[in-house]
Amino acid sequence: MKISAVLIAKNEEKIIEGAIESVSWADEIIVVDSESTDRTCEIAESLGAKVIIQKWLGFSAQKQFTVDQAANDWVFSLDADETVSNELRDEILALKESENTIDGYKIPRLSYYMDRPISHGGWYPDWQLRLFDRSKGLWKDVLVHESFQMTADANIARLNGNIIHRSVENAEHHHRMIGERYAPLAARQMFEDGRRTSIPKIVFAGWLSFVQTYFIKAGFLDGFPGFCIAYFAGHHAFMKHLILWELQHSRSNSK
Repeated sequence: MKISAVLIAKNEEKIIEGAIESVSWADEIIVVDSESTDRTCEIAESLGAKVIIQKWLGFSAQKQFTVDQAANDWVFSLDADETVSNELRDEILALKESENTIDGYKIPRLSYYMDRPISHGGWYPDWQLRLFDRSKGLWKDVLVHESFQMTADANIARLNGNIIHRSVENAEHHHRMIGERYAPLAARQMFEDGRRTSIPKIVFAGWLSFVQTYFIKAGFLDGFPGFCIAYFAGHHAFMKHLILWELQHSRSNSK
């Protein structure tokens, strides 16, 4: 069983080395770079990865393009801000030598926030389908929170080792991610799906999200980082509903 490890990247010179080194067990490593202006491509090539330049297509389309470049049908998909734990590496190496009858594997993703592993608030185990036979599915065509969709007849199992996720650098970065990426994309996806919002929903969305994350999903057990995560979850909910409301009104006013 040969596996291609594939990554998408743009201006990831600070972290690309860790991601690539964590998949050094793969039979090939492909990095699809969306026109970086830093040393991302140079570093990736120095570590033995095949680098392909592709103008940004959107998350799902970019990841589908990346999968399509692999020499092997079995693909392990990793983001630049993720690494493979030693436990997960050992599980995958064992699979490579086994008689495999599974088409795809879901893997738990453990995120770090404020240098602390987060186990509550809905952040863990955060199952991700990242090891799969590409002939059995496609990346789902969505604007945000993309995932690999397997065919109805596919056999899917779970692994135990974690993907380690370090996506948030600091509070400023978290705030910027929500305002510049996740809330606008989520609002656009909601609008395209036919969902609509209202002023009461805008007012209460943030509070409800905070309560759900911090209390119902036990985010308080992660200490102060858990409180910050719940606060930003509320901010994200407020922002996406507000942007959706603006989209509704801009479209109605243009008619």
